[in-house]
Amino acid sequence: MRVGWIVAKAGHNSVERNLVKRRIREILRQDIIPMMASCPTPPTEILVRAKRQAYGATYGQLRSELLAWADRLCSRGS
Repeated sequence: MRVGWIVAKAGHNSVERNLVKRRIREILRQDIIPMMASCPTPPTEILVRAKRQAYGATYGQLRSELLAWADRLCSRGS
């Protein structure tokens, strides 16, 4: 499974951008990839594009948003 993420500059500096990237990477590693592996028809590629709102979101908010997305994706594939 290939995984990628896109975090646009959106008027933010590299420190803020890297924080969002690290959070997304960790959520994907800990939660999303294992969830996708247990899907009936797991995807071969995952691409996450962070919106501007991701800069102001907490780790918990990002995690719940990504988990909800993954749950919808996994249930749709069955």
